[in-house]
Order: sequence, then structure tokens, then C-alpha cells
Amino acid sequence: MPRQQLRVLIALDTVRIRWYHFTAIVISGMGFFTDAYDLFSISLITKLLGRIYYYEEGHLKPGTLPIQVLAAVNGVAFCGTLAGQLFFGWLGDKMGRKSVYGITLILMVVCSIASGLSFGSNPKGVMAALCFFRFWLGFGIGGDYPLSATIMSEYANKKTRGAFISAVFAMQGFGILASGIVALIVSAAFNSAFPAPAFGENANVSTVPQADYVWRIILMFGAFPAALTFYWRMKMPETARYTALIAKNAKQAATDMGKVLNIDIEAEEDMIANDRANSFGLFSKKFLRRHGYHLLGTTSTWFLLDIAFYSQNLFQKDIFTAISWLPQPEKMNAIDEVYRIARAQTLVALLGTIPGYWFTVAFIDTVGRFPIQFMGFFFMTVFMLALALPYSYWKQHNPIGFVILYALTFFFANFGPNTTTFVVPAEIFPARLRSTCHGISAATGKAGAIVGAFGFLYASQDPQQLLRDNPKYPKGLGMQHALIILGCINALGMLFTFLLPEPKGKSLEELSGENEPENGDMETPCDAASEANLL
Repeated sequence: MPRQQLRVLIALDTVRIRWYHFTAIVISGMGFFTDAYDLFSISLITKLLGRIYYYEEGHLKPGTLPIQVLAAVNGVAFCGTLAGQLFFGWLGDKMGRKSVYGITLILMVVCSIASGLSFGSNPKGVMAALCFFRFWLGFGIGGDYPLSATIMSEYANKKTRGAFISAVFAMQGFGILASGIVALIVSAAFNSAFPAPAFGENANVSTVPQADYVWRIILMFGAFPAALTFYWRMKMPETARYTALIAKNAKQAATDMGKVLNIDIEAEEDMIANDRANSFGLFSKKFLRRHGYHLLGTTSTWFLLDIAFYSQNLFQKDIFTAISWLPQPEKMNAIDEVYRIARAQTLVALLGTIPGYWFTVAFIDTVGRFPIQFMGFFFMTVFMLALALPYSYWKQHNPIGFVILYALTFFFANFGPNTTTFVVPAEIFPARLRSTCHGISAATGKAGAIVGAFGFLYASQDPQQLLRDNPKYPKGLGMQHALIILGCINALGMLFTFLLPEPKGKSLEELSGENEPENGDMETPCDAASEANLL
């Protein structure tokens, strides 16, 4: 028989939606707003960096970042994010979710400003400084993943938990949109104040000196939303599940949750004082038996998803240029190029990215996590192959049709695995290891993002152009073959989704087995996966 549940946890699982739930969504979600802004704003300015720092007098084309520099600038933040997810995920289980929650915001604020102040005596110095600060920016961003997901899952009731966690993650869409809007405003203002001809008209002045301010302002703006929420994060109490189940202080847990939910909760110290049933470690046989398949499922699906998702996001400007939806660089000046790239990103965010997030919020607690993730991977596969196989047709005859299908892949990424891979790891692991396991899952996802940032960059290059410009680097496959590979990766994501259980409508303790006695009947990972497949 299941162990009797603590009243404070029962209250959290069954309490009606309170104003504090929405407050927690905003406080946690603003971290993801900042995360997305900082991670994706870099894609708006890489071409501008090439024009400013790598144009050589006498060249017939605008300057571009050398491919190894472009890979580093795009990928270094993901390396920091991966490290931050592992470190802060572990720290969140050791010291408490709230105790380290403010550190991540401080890192994001400081490093966003420092990224915009990256100076050097030569282009390599500027790029080195930018990469250094973006690594530590990513480190702070990484900590926000396990902490925000765990905090929201442990505050929410079991009926609407999926929607609450999804809503936190959905703020990422607004962060992507904000990066595009800020870039539009800044570039339009500078282009109006300091107009320059297109590159072909006068190569010497197509990149005005003031263009150096544009990318710095865009990057530094990411500090503001993080700074605005710091005070409120510090006011949040520790989650009751950490205080009661890990810190073993049921009285404090009842007091904290009673205040924020405005209800009376009775403490039960005697029920947790001698609880040893779930004291197994992350690397124990017991964890492997209970949650091994689950961890494999969360890590593999997040890894595969992020290869495709970040490849599409980081290099959408190159994809749009390849299909001639954006003009060639020599037909516009440097700041106008930023404006046009930002406009394209903003349109895709409005048409596909943001609606996808909020469809998940609306349906995740009725449809379920497993069906949404499987459906998302399926349609991402379909649309990616629909873009890739008739690629020549889209490029030559119908670039607008390409953009519409491309936006649909973003819609089903977000109304699908991009959201559910964030939600599920925050629900199915024990409280003592929840933040750690979410950090491991997220870090594996960022390993996929690194593969996408570096691999897709090389794979999508025109083979002859890449070999001519960089003879020592591997030969590119071309955009069409790169898109086919991404479609196949999405198909693999469908298969690995079968390793995951369906958390809909269950309490966190029911999912993790924390309310089961030591020798009680436990649902095995295989059974859980089989059950999920029938839902």
C-alpha cells in the first residue's frame, strides 16, 4: 500500500489555482525570456560582426566571419549552458532551489552587459572577449533550466502542473520575439540616423562606423528583464517538497505554503523524520531499476530535438538567404542587413514559434505529454522532408511557400517536443534528484544544440564554396542534404519517445514512487513506458 502522504503535499496537489501560481510563472518565466533573448540574439548580428571586423579593402563581397569564428560565436554559449545545467542542477538538490536561484540571474545580467562591452586591439581580440563572456552568460542560463522547471513543478497542483511548467517555458517564445523587435528598432534607428549605400554602390562606406554600436546595444539589452525580476526571485520561499522531503522540515514547509497559498496546513514532523525508503543515489542500482529508462528517454529525446531546433533557429538567416527570401549581402548595407534578418526572425516567431508554445499550454493537461511529443516529432519530420526533397522548387519558384512550411516546423517543435522535453524531467524523478536529473537531461539537449551549431554550420555550406574558402575543413553537404538529415533526426525522436511515461493527472510522488514503501509494488520503467504508449 502507498505510504500516507504529507498534508502539505496533498494541499499543493489539490489546491485551486491561486494568484501566486501566476506570479511564480512570471518570475520563473522571465528567466526563460532572458535565456531565449540572449541565446538567439547572436544569430541576428553575426553577419554584422563579419562586415565590421573581417572586411578587407578591395574585396568584392561584404566581410563574413570565418567559419571557425562563426562556429565559436554561435556555439560557445551552449557549452556554457551545458556546464551550468549540470552544475546548478546538482546544486539545486544539495542547497535548495531558491538558494541558488538568484545566482543565475546575476550571471546573466553581468555577462549580458559584458558581452556588449567586448573590446580588443584586433578582430581576434574582440571575438575572444565576446566568446569568453558568452560562455559565462550560457553558464547562468544553464542554471535557469533545472531550477525554474523544478520550482514550478513543485509549486503546481497535479491537475494543471503541465500547463504551468509549459507557461514558464513559453516565455522563451517572447524572448525570441523580443530579440527580433529590439534588433528592428535599433537597426532602424541607426539606419535612419547614419544612412549608408548598399555594398555594391560604395564598398568603403556600406558599413558605417556607428554600426559597431548596433550589435553591442542588442546584446546588452538582455540584462534588463533579468535585472527586473531579481528582487521577486529572492522573495520566493523554498518549495515545500524540498523543505519537507529533503531538508526534513515539514513545519517550515507547511508555514511557507500556507502563506503563499493563503490556506491553513497542518505540519506532520513525525511522518518524515525516519523516512529512508527513497534514499538511493543517482548511480545506484535502485535508481537504474526505477528510473533508468526514464532518464534515457528524457536525455535522448532532448538531445535529438535540440539538434534540429537550434540548427533551424541559429541559421535561419542563411536558410532564407539560400532560398532568396533575403537579398544577397552585397545588395544592402550592413545595418539594413540586420534589419531584414530581424524582420524575418520576428515573422517566424509570430507565425510559428509563439503559437506553438501556447498550444502546448492549452492542451498538455488534457491531451497528455506523450501524444504531444510524438505528434510534434512526427510533423517536424514531415515538414522538414517536405522542405528538403523538393528544395530546388522552393528555392527557384516559391520561397514564400518554403517560409510557411518552415514556420510550421517551428509550430510543431513548440507544440511538441521542445516544450515536453522541458516539462517531463521536472515531473518523473524523485525530489532528492529532480533538479539533478533535469539538469542532466537539459545538458544532453544542449549537447545536441552544440552538434547543431557546429555540425549544421558545416553540413549546410555549399560544398564547392566551403572547399574553396577553407580547404582544410570537411566538405559541406549543401542545404538540401542538411535538411534531410534533420528530418531523419526528428524521426529518431519519435522512437525514443516510447521510453517515457505519461505524467498527466498524477502527483509528483506517485510518478517518482516516493509514496511507496521500500518493498512495495513498484511500477517498473518498462511498465510505465508500455502504459504511456497506450494513452
